[in-house]
Amino acid sequence: MPLVPMRVLLDHAAEHGYGVGAFNVNNMEQIQAIMQAAAETESPVIVQASRGARSYTNDAYLRHLMLAAAELNPRIPIAMHQDHGNSPATCLSAVAQGFTSVMMDGSLTEDGKTPSSYEYNVRVTREVVKAAHAKGVTVEAELGCLGGIEDGHGAGLSAEAALAHLTDPAQAGQFVADTGCDALAVAIGTSHGAYKFKRKPTGDVLRMDVIEDIHRRLPDTHLVMHGSSSVPEELVAIINRFGGKMPETYGVPLAEIRRGIQHGVRKINVDTDNRLAMTGAIRKVLHENPGAFDPRDYLKPARAAMVDVVRERMVAFGQAGQAGGVPVVSLDEMARRYGGR
Repeated sequence: MPLVPMRVLLDHAAEHGYGVGAFNVNNMEQIQAIMQAAAETESPVIVQASRGARSYTNDAYLRHLMLAAAELNPRIPIAMHQDHGNSPATCLSAVAQGFTSVMMDGSLTEDGKTPSSYEYNVRVTREVVKAAHAKGVTVEAELGCLGGIEDGHGAGLSAEAALAHLTDPAQAGQFVADTGCDALAVAIGTSHGAYKFKRKPTGDVLRMDVIEDIHRRLPDTHLVMHGSSSVPEELVAIINRFGGKMPETYGVPLAEIRRGIQHGVRKINVDTDNRLAMTGAIRKVLHENPGAFDPRDYLKPARAAMVDVVRERMVAFGQAGQAGGVPVVSLDEMARRYGGR
């Protein structure tokens, strides 16, 4: 099965009431781990790469690794997604490289740090939607700025500013109408990285009520949760047991993610949990076998540790067993559908 537009996966997830994990990759082992978990659970899957990952990997390597994933797993629907595109140029370069979905994050200006205006966000997102849809490529957009409420990190904001930059439910409908985006990433207090919350998150810092409000207003819009790693204590403990120094930290509980799925969340971004699993496994091997120098000695257990995390997330999000039901839709067919709207 060729790589498919992400919109096809999200539509099927909405129809059947589940969420789809979007897992970030930087190298071959991570792609292999994601695809092994997807094959074992018969899950449709979104594999995504940030600008940093594209720079690290090189687009040509990444493209061929993804084509290999599709070739070796013909029964698994796979979408290839550009995560947090900072400009139309970034998104359109991803389309040219064969990505079947892109995120135009116009919530920040092109530097990826400064909160933008609503008008700027609409303008750049609409530009990407027009060009991407002509190729059948899905577009995710963001309204509000990702960043933790507790300390405002993620977009360089103070705690007060971070609270003010949550997605405004009353504005969400207008934004979707103004841009024509396929999916909407919402800011609810989560952030990137392992240090999302200083304590177990409650409703004052993890604003699931914002998702519920938006879903009530926009029941047919696919919502996206960013920064949704759960940061399991056991993975942090393994890292620290074998020489790491990670302080106490908390992520997004799986129960809250499932609550989001019940209220319109169809794409859930996971990266940190996989990094923790791989890092812990590598530290363990090198601690217990200080003479090890063959990368395969530590990359194989690292890959296996990531498979375990991804498999668990796929089951928790409800995507397990859904691969066979996703319709086969080409980019060309999707472009025709967009043209008919």
